[in-house]
Amino acid sequence: MNIATLPKIELHCHLDGSLRPETIIEIAMREGIPLPSFDKEEIQKELIAPLECESLDEYLERFTIPNLVMQSKANLRRITFELFEDAALENVKYMEVRFAPLLHTAKGLGVEEIIQSVLDGMKDAENQYEINGNLILSCMRTMSAASAFEVVEKGKKFLGKGVVAIDLCASEEEGFCGRFVEPIALAREYGYRVTIHAGETGIGENVLEAVKLLGAERIGHGVFIKDCEEAYNIVKENNVTLEMCPTSNVQTKAVNRFSEHPIYPFHRDGIKVTINTDNRTVSDTTMANECNIIFNEFNLSDEDYQQIYLNSVEASFADAETKQKLKSYLAADKG
Repeated sequence: MNIATLPKIELHCHLDGSLRPETIIEIAMREGIPLPSFDKEEIQKELIAPLECESLDEYLERFTIPNLVMQSKANLRRITFELFEDAALENVKYMEVRFAPLLHTAKGLGVEEIIQSVLDGMKDAENQYEINGNLILSCMRTMSAASAFEVVEKGKKFLGKGVVAIDLCASEEEGFCGRFVEPIALAREYGYRVTIHAGETGIGENVLEAVKLLGAERIGHGVFIKDCEEAYNIVKENNVTLEMCPTSNVQTKAVNRFSEHPIYPFHRDGIKVTINTDNRTVSDTTMANECNIIFNEFNLSDEDYQQIYLNSVEASFADAETKQKLKSYLAADKG
């Protein structure tokens, strides 16, 4: 199987973890933003998390520099376009990109301007390449429930226009779901779909609560349902899809090595799994690379990949017409 030509779908990719290093340098030089270095190789060292990260929190430190250059409408539009362009060039046919609007207000941009700028960048790429996309608005678990309400309210007008879902992300603590029940319930009422980062750092119970308290339809990572039978069962029985990110999970020490990643055992047991990059720059990866890892580590068959691809289509927050189109790529690839 030729991974380069395979059609691919990505459901879990963070905008601020996927910037081109040369773009960061160029914007910083133009706008007088201080960086630790203006040398591409040096900046890459600052941006890419090592495979030997101590924890998720150490991994998250890599997002500081990108956010320095993500504070204007033009920059957000460009950075979004470049991410979709990079994905299209490796045959990603559909991508859901997530970002936290409140991280981009440092220089006075409003939340609605931020969302519109990212939408514009996505549309620019859709017009130029054979790729479709949607946006997921992330609320930071390190912020208050009030901040989540703000994102839900201000993103509402973009529903059906490229914004499809709400997410909770950032550092993971036990029992975080309880604090966000009300804003996520409001989001569901408005028509947002729900995907929640949970079970990335040893707390399988967070996945259980994300499904029961927040109505999560998909889970970002979900690795630690392996240690929580109740969470495992609710994911399996409710057809909750896991957005799994192998390289990122090794970096954050959710798993110690690729061979220990539960993606294949989950898949074999009928849990719906998908393959994703998480952060292309911070994890120094691509969709082709993530597919390659899974094919090599677990001797994935063509049928396995087709099933994972179809899981991704069904679990996507795309409309019925887009889903049909995405299925046709697989049929063409088989032909």
